[in-house]
Amino acid sequence: MPDFQIKRLPYNLTAHAGLSLVGQYLKRFAQIDQVIDPRFPIAAKNGIATSSLIKAYVGLLCTGKSDFDAIEAVRGDAFFRDALGLSAVPSSPTLRQRMDALGEAGDSALNALDEANERLLTRAKPTLTPLTTGHLALDFDVFTLDNSGTQKEGVGRTYMGFDGYAPIAGYLAEEGYCLGLELRPGTQHSASETPDFLRRLLPRARAVTALPLLVRADSGFDSAAIFVALSAARAAGPVDWLVKWNPRRFNVAALYQRLDADPATAWTQPRVGKRETWLVEPLTRKFAGTTVTMRRVLHLIERTIDRDGQILLLPDIEIEGWLTSLELPVAQIVALYQAHGTHEQFHSEFKTDLELERLPSGKFATNDLVLSLAVLAFNILRAIGQATLIDPDDSPIRHPAKRRRLRTVMQEIIGVAARVIAHARRLTLGLGQRCAAFSVFERHYQTLLQFSG
Repeated sequence: MPDFQIKRLPYNLTAHAGLSLVGQYLKRFAQIDQVIDPRFPIAAKNGIATSSLIKAYVGLLCTGKSDFDAIEAVRGDAFFRDALGLSAVPSSPTLRQRMDALGEAGDSALNALDEANERLLTRAKPTLTPLTTGHLALDFDVFTLDNSGTQKEGVGRTYMGFDGYAPIAGYLAEEGYCLGLELRPGTQHSASETPDFLRRLLPRARAVTALPLLVRADSGFDSAAIFVALSAARAAGPVDWLVKWNPRRFNVAALYQRLDADPATAWTQPRVGKRETWLVEPLTRKFAGTTVTMRRVLHLIERTIDRDGQILLLPDIEIEGWLTSLELPVAQIVALYQAHGTHEQFHSEFKTDLELERLPSGKFATNDLVLSLAVLAFNILRAIGQATLIDPDDSPIRHPAKRRRLRTVMQEIIGVAARVIAHARRLTLGLGQRCAAFSVFERHYQTLLQFSG
């Protein structure tokens, strides 16, 4: 094996040529400058524009870095500045202080970022795959961020048994574009304030698509207030829901005895010692004087022999169910809910790919702002992946898929190495001769330049 000489070359290189794509998404689709700067003008003379601070931090997130101090590594990088269209690259103290100030602005800053994200999705027009029913899935759920061993504001004991936060997120379509990610204290119950979250989330979905929506959630959101909020949302367009039923104090034994004694009950036997039946019944939920009618699908299982062949002294009775506004066959309803589990991957991408498991600030409002910026980074990376890593002809070799994990996009597209060439008042990115992503990279960048919407 030959020995290598290590040299400092006299020209500029970048390990993140894909930030040039990110910059175009922020400029042409999210329109950060137009959305942010009129609302948050520069406070100090010759200061860095607020839009530049936001774009710089989104750029960091798209390279897998969330810590404010990570900005120091690119302060002298002209490519980072030019690719993202920054007036200047802020220092770490400036970034932290200005982010704190934006966090203190509260809803005005968060609403501005929500508008930028809405513009991103409506103008970029990413692929949104409907379900077999013609609905677009709108999955929402709470997940946890482990911030154990810290004194950050809002950190508390989560349902996972560690100290941290419990944010709530909503994702649209099978591709999983994020429409909202809001920080919550670790001790907050899943259903608490969720109707308000849905009232903010559903209009954003309506702005992105005209298709009917199917809202899906797990049993932690089996709440009358949530069903009333979903029913009220139908005034603005077609909305259905599919929520896992929470048995709570339901008398399973009484239902089993009734069904077992009824000769009309249709039992099936998947194996010896196990039989099951399905029951569909109307159900009403009331909240604040409003009544909502839906269907409850129940699945009752009786086991007299366990899976290992052990005969049980008493039958083991298990029940599960779903609450829905859909008028569909039982098998289709169950299949639609099973697909809801995909959203767990989206949570993971925020936590690991964007490095947001441990949030960078000690202030709750600043960390809430960070999550709103992470939504922009998440959707930009998802859209880039859809445009460059799905086509099997030109894309770098990968197994077939409907979407690519953010980490894959960061490795294959954002992390493309290039030489930055300044000549005749033009900047050129020189990708390597053997770069597997050259064709899709160059084609997608040209597509972005031609966008005039």
